[in-house]
Formats: sequence, C-alpha cells, structure tokens
Amino acid sequence: MWVFGYGSLLWEPGFDFTEKVMARLDGWHRSFCMRSIHHRGTEAEPGLVLALDAVAKGSCTGLAFGVAPEKADSVLAYLRERELISSAYLERHLPVTLTDGRSVEAVAYVIDPDHVQYCGGLPLDEQAAIIARARGGRGENRDYLWNTARHLHELGIADPELDWLAARVRHLTGTP
Repeated sequence: MWVFGYGSLLWEPGFDFTEKVMARLDGWHRSFCMRSIHHRGTEAEPGLVLALDAVAKGSCTGLAFGVAPEKADSVLAYLRERELISSAYLERHLPVTLTDGRSVEAVAYVIDPDHVQYCGGLPLDEQAAIIARARGGRGENRDYLWNTARHLHELGIADPELDWLAARVRHLTGTP
C-alpha cells in the first residue's frame, strides 16, 4: 500500500513505512481550502488546513509512503481516524508518479467540494488572517502552516503560495 502526503503527513506521518519517495499527483492542487473545526480551529472560530483540491491541469508534489502489506490494515485504520474526523475529506486511491519513475496507486485524502467545510478560492489575505488567529485541538493553526512550509523547503518542493502565507502570518503575529 502507498499513502500520498502533501501537508502534515510530510512532517508527522504517525505510521511505520518501508519507503519514502518524492511523488507527484496530477489533477490536484495543495490548498488551504478546508475549514478546520477540530485540529486547527473550533466550530466557533474555524482554522484552515490543507486539502487536495481538484484542478484540471494542476499537480501536487509531496511524498509517497510505502507501507508493508502486514501493516496496511492498521495504517489505513489510523489514517481514517485521523483524516476522516469530520467527513470533509474523501479517501481516494489515485495514480501517483514517483520521482524514481515508478507509477503507483496511493491512498490520498481529497476535499469534498460539496462539504460545508470546503472554502476553496478564499483570497490569500483572508487565509492568512484566519491562520494567524485560529487554534484547535492539535494546536496553533500557524504552526501547522509553518511546519508544512519548512518541510516543503527541506524537501526542495516549491510552493510560492505557502511561502507567501507563511511570511504574511509571521508578519501578522509578530513572529520572527
């Protein structure tokens, strides 16, 4: 089994894997398009988390994690508990291209554009303002953004939108 990570799975997979390979998922874009009412916000003051939003000619570079067959059921149960907390994500098995040339099918969590938590198309300034102030059960929304941006940089994955958001949130919060 393969799992595609594009956000917090990059820096906190939370499961054992046998391989970790850079990978590209076509037709999807990493975006702060999901209101978080559990992990990085509350129902009263939602935060924003990343999701894969469908984009016809887009792509998302992230990591593919290979999971040993004997661990597949427990990893899938863990991921479902973690990712499907509010049903805004949909679990999909999607074709992913690994940087070493292999093509695999990977479990990926994509946004349901019909779900009430979907908020695609928010202006970046509005995203930054929400992320700067939100806090949920797993901590500050800004830490989620900064951790993801830092790990993308460490992996050599360019994401100018996330870089802009990270800088803007630092400015808004007075954090160096």
